[in-house]
Amino acid sequence: MSCNLTLGRLEPCKDKVGGLKAVYFINYQPLEVTNGSDGEITDITEADGTTEPTGYKYDLRGTNSFEETINASRENGTVFFEQVLSLQLKGLTKEMHKQLKLMAYGRPHVIVEDNNGAYWMMGLEHGCEVTGGTVATGAAMGDLYGYTITLTAQEKEPANFISVTNDIDDHITIVAGS
Repeated sequence: MSCNLTLGRLEPCKDKVGGLKAVYFINYQPLEVTNGSDGEITDITEADGTTEPTGYKYDLRGTNSFEETINASRENGTVFFEQVLSLQLKGLTKEMHKQLKLMAYGRPHVIVEDNNGAYWMMGLEHGCEVTGGTVATGAAMGDLYGYTITLTAQEKEPANFISVTNDIDDHITIVAGS
């Protein structure tokens, strides 16, 4: 049967840390991915099969998180995976205002990079929706002057790990901010 387990798991070492390092937004489009033997993505191209997609890089520090929830219904015989990305982007600018609007109007794919050097593809099939956020000037001098953004994806499969030998630019063309 295709849903039988194939591996056990030992208790891992305590050598990992939490938090996110960066995210890469790819405008929604059909993507072709090649998967390795463990389901990890080994190659990403646009639908033409030859062109790397463009990823717009956002560096992160502080309170940012990625969480995936398994939603299963025995009664309906269904399972789906809800992926939630919570970002806190410091600083308000007219340029970021425009990008936030475009992000909310679209449904980008998002590559998430954590502080351990792991990468995941969020919203691979259906893209990600901006489901909430704020633009805040803060009340006190030490408060956030920036944006909070929540993106959510619902997918048939969990977020795939992306196999990276050197850097994510093996798979996408990166456009970094200034």
